[in-house]
Amino acid sequence: MEKELDTQEFIYTYASSPEERSLSHLEMRSFFSMESPYNIIKSTVKIDPSRSPFIRERIEVLYAGDELSDILEQVEEIDMLDKTFKIIFIKINDLEKEAQIEYNERRLMERDLGARIHGEADVHNPAHIFGIVAYGGRWYFGNYRKNEAVWLKHIKKPREYSTALSTRVARAVANIAVPHPEGVRAIDPCCGIGTVLVEALSMGIHIEGRDINPLVTEGSRENIAHFNLKGNVTLGPIADVTEKYDVAIIDMPYNLYTHATPEDQADILRHARRISDKLVVVTIETIDEMIEKAGFEIKDRCVTKKGYFSREILVCY
Repeated sequence: MEKELDTQEFIYTYASSPEERSLSHLEMRSFFSMESPYNIIKSTVKIDPSRSPFIRERIEVLYAGDELSDILEQVEEIDMLDKTFKIIFIKINDLEKEAQIEYNERRLMERDLGARIHGEADVHNPAHIFGIVAYGGRWYFGNYRKNEAVWLKHIKKPREYSTALSTRVARAVANIAVPHPEGVRAIDPCCGIGTVLVEALSMGIHIEGRDINPLVTEGSRENIAHFNLKGNVTLGPIADVTEKYDVAIIDMPYNLYTHATPEDQADILRHARRISDKLVVVTIETIDEMIEKAGFEIKDRCVTKKGYFSREILVCY
C-alpha cells in the first residue's frame, strides 16, 4: 500500500479526432514536456482541464496503490462531514482490451469505494466529486475535475470571417505558445478579428493584439468586449513594435483582407525575431527556410486538418 502525497500528481484524460491528434499531442508536449501514446497522461504539472480543447478531465491524486484493495483501505480516511459526494470511474477507451473494465464492474467499484467514505453519497447533485482510474498497472484515486468546454461559448462572435482559425485550434495554439502564463508577456501582431486573443485572454494569458487593418482591429476589440474580456489591440505593422515579449503568435496572413507577399511574410518573421524569444507560427505553406533565415530554430511542429484544408503549427526559438 502507498500513499502519494510527497509529490502531487495529476492524471488527465484526452479526446481528439484523427484530424486533431497531431495538434492535441503538440499541446500535450507543451503542457507536460512529454506525450502519451494513449488518451491518458500522468504528470506533476497542474493544468486546469478547461484550458484545453482536448483534455476531458483531471484527477488530483490523493491515493495510489498496486491493487484496488489498497485504495479501498485508504479512502476510509476520508470524512466528508456535511458534504455530499460522488465517485466516477474513469474509462479510457483506447487501452488494450485486457486492461479495460466492464460497465457493471465499474459501477460495483464505485459503490464499494463510496461505502468506505464517511459521508452521504449523492449521484445526482454532489457537492464534491472523486475519480478512480486504473493506469499503468496501478490504481489512482483523487479529486475529480471535468473540462467545462469554455471555448464553446466563444464560437459565435459578433465579427467573423471564414478563414479565421477555429476556436478549438486557436485555444490550442494559445496553450502551445503560453502553456504556463505566470510572468509571460505575449503578442499577436497579426491578430485579425482576435480569435486567438479571445481564447488567450479567457485563460488569463497576458497578451496584446495588433494588426495593420483597421477593420479587423475594430472587429477584434468588439469580439473581446463581447465576452467581457479586457485586452489591448493596436493598429500598425509589426515593424513599429518596440517592446520586447516572451512569445509571439503569428497566424500568417493569407486571406482576402490582408495580402501578404513572401517578402511581407519574411519581414514579419524577421521582426518577430527582434521582439520575441519564442514564436508560434500558423501557416498553410511550408516556410521552414524563411523561418530559419529570420534567425529562429523550429523546435516542434504539428499539422491540423479540416477536410482537405491543412495548417501547420511551428514552435520556434
